[in-house]
Amino acid sequence: MSNNLLKGKLVVCLEQAVAAPYCSVKLADAGARVIKVERNEGDFARYYDNFVKGNSTYFVWLNRGKESLVANIKKSEDRDLIHKIISKADIFIQNLLPGTLEKYNLDSRFLRKQNKKLITCDISGYSQLGRKAKDKAYDLLIQAETGLCSLTGNESSPGRVGVSVCDISCGLNAYALILEALIKRDITGKGSSIKISLFDSLSEWMNVPFLQYSYTKISPKRVGLSHPSIIPYGCFKTKDNVNILFSIQNEREWMLFDRSILKLSNNLKKKYNTPSLRLKNKNILNNLIKERFKKFNSYKISQLLKNNKIAFGFLNDMKTFSKHEELKTSFVKTASSNIRFIPPVALKDRKYFKKIPKLGEHSNKIKKEFSKK
Repeated sequence: MSNNLLKGKLVVCLEQAVAAPYCSVKLADAGARVIKVERNEGDFARYYDNFVKGNSTYFVWLNRGKESLVANIKKSEDRDLIHKIISKADIFIQNLLPGTLEKYNLDSRFLRKQNKKLITCDISGYSQLGRKAKDKAYDLLIQAETGLCSLTGNESSPGRVGVSVCDISCGLNAYALILEALIKRDITGKGSSIKISLFDSLSEWMNVPFLQYSYTKISPKRVGLSHPSIIPYGCFKTKDNVNILFSIQNEREWMLFDRSILKLSNNLKKKYNTPSLRLKNKNILNNLIKERFKKFNSYKISQLLKNNKIAFGFLNDMKTFSKHEELKTSFVKTASSNIRFIPPVALKDRKYFKKIPKLGEHSNKIKKEFSKK
């Protein structure tokens, strides 16, 4: 059963790439009508790759259930059409470079004067007005600027998180704020102005390392597949070359782990019998665990951990993840086929989602609908 909680709501998007489309696709999944305004060549995310039956992975992920309208905001007749659509819209989302839309009277401030109930959402890299407002900002750049890269990677070098965490965090925040604005509008009858940036969104996720540094003046270090303060908590290879991560969270688990797997001598037990001692001697302890894991295959280790109620997981690659017993998949339609993908978390499970639009697929229909006087 589809989720139609936002049925009857009209969303207009001047969007590209990831953050704004991620927000608007969630509105579409919730039943809203989403009109995606694209330039003649289309959202450039259409062409990031062609890995999914000739379609871009990013575009498949982010644009199901939308209508595609090709329009050129530099042309007066196209601007007039967009204005007519927005005059009847509930929500307007855009993530173009700050200042781009003002010259065409398509900026959020102008649009809200014309439509008092309109909720506008402006997504930017940094801010709308700051010194860096007009700097181009992509996901990896923001990962670097917020310090996330300094915490990601192994001990010798920084790295990037392997998915678009900045765009995703920003899109989720935008979606949540729009839902709040809809509730507010039901109470006040008035729309809202939402301004949100990739930088602010990911910065909020950085609170733990920020607070640690602010109150100790010590920057957290990269620790790879381990934990900076909980020992043991990390990845270890078994006799059959399978990487297993596990975590000890309390003294009961530590004693069970030692009794079932590590089996330290009485002299060594004293050296590691508190969390602070384990942290102090973490390198030696981790080496002892490595040697112990090499004596057992992955099935034996996983059963011992499971039987002793110790949290663990396998270091999966995409091949093994794609076969994971907990992985839920659904299907989204294209013009020619169904594509299997991972669905969003929702109130109700759905097996099939609305199709991904071809560029300009709905242009004629939309022009006819909104050109009526």
